[in-house]
Amino acid sequence: MAKLELFYATNRRHEGGTRFRPKTYGTAFSKDGIENLRFGRVAVQSDDAKVTELLRRERTPIGPGAGEELSGYLAKCAAADTARIIAYRESLPAGTDQADAGEIVLGSLAMFADLKEIMDGKSDVLVYIHGFNVSWAEAVGGALALQLMLNRGGGTDAAQSVAIVLFTWPSNGQALPWLSYKSDRAEGAASSGAFARGLLKLRDFLSDLRDRAQDSTVKLCAQDIHLLCHSMGNYMLQNALPKLDDFTPGDAFPRMFEHIFLCAPDLDDDALEPEHPLGRVNELARSVTLYHNRDDLAMHISDYTKGNPERLGGNGAARPSLLHNKVHQVDCTDIVTGLVEHSYYLEGWVNQDIRLSIEGREQTDPVRRREHKGEQHNVWKMPAR
Repeated sequence: MAKLELFYATNRRHEGGTRFRPKTYGTAFSKDGIENLRFGRVAVQSDDAKVTELLRRERTPIGPGAGEELSGYLAKCAAADTARIIAYRESLPAGTDQADAGEIVLGSLAMFADLKEIMDGKSDVLVYIHGFNVSWAEAVGGALALQLMLNRGGGTDAAQSVAIVLFTWPSNGQALPWLSYKSDRAEGAASSGAFARGLLKLRDFLSDLRDRAQDSTVKLCAQDIHLLCHSMGNYMLQNALPKLDDFTPGDAFPRMFEHIFLCAPDLDDDALEPEHPLGRVNELARSVTLYHNRDDLAMHISDYTKGNPERLGGNGAARPSLLHNKVHQVDCTDIVTGLVEHSYYLEGWVNQDIRLSIEGREQTDPVRRREHKGEQHNVWKMPAR
């Protein structure tokens, strides 16, 4: 058996045990409020041989690595009694000597300090927000699968590793065709405040690091932080931007991420245009990549049965010519088939394309398995070869 570990932040309510040693997290908001965040680590036990086989499985035309199946297997591991959750303390333990209190780091600062240590060892960090209808165990399984897929050796820089930080919100995970979607959409919007708080904490931590680096009291690593949103997780990001704007001085957001990956976004197809809800997302990153699939059943359901306009994750941007030059869109339709039609960011060549961006490869780098679609510089497709 192998031990797999993951960092997380959540506004879910804990279940069982104590708030710092919970058994699991449920489908309700934290008792301390919708925007309350708990930070921690989760460890699961997995069969190393099974994980290795899924990572190496070859399939046509999607490419190597069965990430979706791996996610399902790891979700079962996360739901098992052997899984362990340790939340960072938010307050001093009873009886702590006040003379020692100044040396104790709590909550988000403790997690950021642990992540900095990992980044000092040549690891990038990717913040991952899951989508609709996802339980705690499924969220952990998806994040661990993403971490393993990105580190499986599918890139060109063997020394570069990636650590995932899961942001999980109380998606109900009950698969009720009508009620769960409406509930999750409302809870996703409500959770955007918690996510915005997390971004502000990250901004302040990075700002403090830069200030200390100027005074030579700390050395900055050369690693990057990225963001990946899947499906309705993009809706949360969209709703977080106004809240982030309320606490940002000046006219532009701070650039906190190197890359932002918008995967199968359950958003209106004009969301990335200027003056639209996600039109300023480019300010947060050096580069933004949208992955879409015209045969994504989840997008069709959102479009036709939920009364939503055309989805960004289906046909892509309505008017690509209006996108900021940092924003590129990639049509994955030709290589996506079967059960992975919505979670293809975990699979084969799409996952490898994300990895290459993390490594710093240019959008035009020929090592990528993509080609231009039409005449615009920022519109691509992944062909079946």
